[in-house]
Amino acid sequence: MAPVRLSIGVIAWNEEDAIQATLGSIFQQSLFAELRERDQRCEILCVTNGCTDATPALAARVLEAQAEAHPFKETFSCRALDLEVRGKINAWNQFVHALSAREAETLVLMDGDIVLHGRDTLWNLVSALAEDPEASVSTDQPIKDISFKPKKSVMERISLATSAMTRSGDAQLTGQLYAIRAATARNIYLPLSLMACEDGFIKGVVCTDFLTRDVDPRRIVRARDAAHVFEAYTSPGDILGNQKRQMIGQTVLHVLDRRLRALAPSEKARLAETLREMERADPLWLKRLIGEHLRSAPHFWQLFPGIATFRFKRLARMAGAKKVTHLPAAALGFVVTMIACSMAHRFLKQGYTEYWPDTKSRTLKGVGGTDAPR
Repeated sequence: MAPVRLSIGVIAWNEEDAIQATLGSIFQQSLFAELRERDQRCEILCVTNGCTDATPALAARVLEAQAEAHPFKETFSCRALDLEVRGKINAWNQFVHALSAREAETLVLMDGDIVLHGRDTLWNLVSALAEDPEASVSTDQPIKDISFKPKKSVMERISLATSAMTRSGDAQLTGQLYAIRAATARNIYLPLSLMACEDGFIKGVVCTDFLTRDVDPRRIVRARDAAHVFEAYTSPGDILGNQKRQMIGQTVLHVLDRRLRALAPSEKARLAETLREMERADPLWLKRLIGEHLRSAPHFWQLFPGIATFRFKRLARMAGAKKVTHLPAAALGFVVTMIACSMAHRFLKQGYTEYWPDTKSRTLKGVGGTDAPR
């Protein structure tokens, strides 16, 4: 049998409205034809976790149908795996360290509420790593579903402008979809108190060669002609909830970075096992560090460095007239950030780190599809 070249992990929690569209977009990819031509195979694992809806059953139904009828079915195996424990962090650890094929050279991680956009997205993610030996992670272009609307509201235009500012930075990594070298991923273990900021942690570890050097943005490469569509937050409540989650995540990353940089070189070299040992010795170690940080930084604007300026730094990196046209989005984003930081500060002071806003994606079906990226 042909070797398994890559393992694709789709992580989903309560996504019964989106999971069929997500999985369907995978099986429309040119990846399978490319694998057949090279006599290679992949595996697709849908890892649901702690679901209380029909997501696991729907995922199993789609995968069974594709395994029987797909024109390139000999190029892949697929399974639906349902974990009892809720949480993307645990699901990521399980996929990377226990569930994915050990012989896979590349792992693709994706959320269960996105739609791949462009038939070559997956193949180009994998190819980007093969073509660039310095890169450890390849990413695509995230596209908000509202970008396809012919008429956009003011809030939608601001949302799109905010995304444009975010993309102006180097080495952007979104946890919604990326490819990572298996050897790199398997030296990463995500602490269970990390919250939903695993992309920031992975970016920090990868771009510093496991905390041994200054940030090198070349470790993350953008694949050509690769994109995915996701449902944008547009209501005030959803925007604030998402920003609160991000501020919690940035705080946790700040605390974690300071602790891990103090590790000995031998501990950094085996970072995954080091973090497992720390968690086994004290399951609450990260929560304790966060509590210490809050006592030394008692005000919400002290949660992490640059909290008041990062949006305007992104604006400053934009070219020419865009600095002016995107200024309202930066100003509004600053206000939202300050409110979200206050909410995050109160939440963390109560001793919590697990925050689960409802992010169901109900409108993705039929959006984006396999057209070329915009």
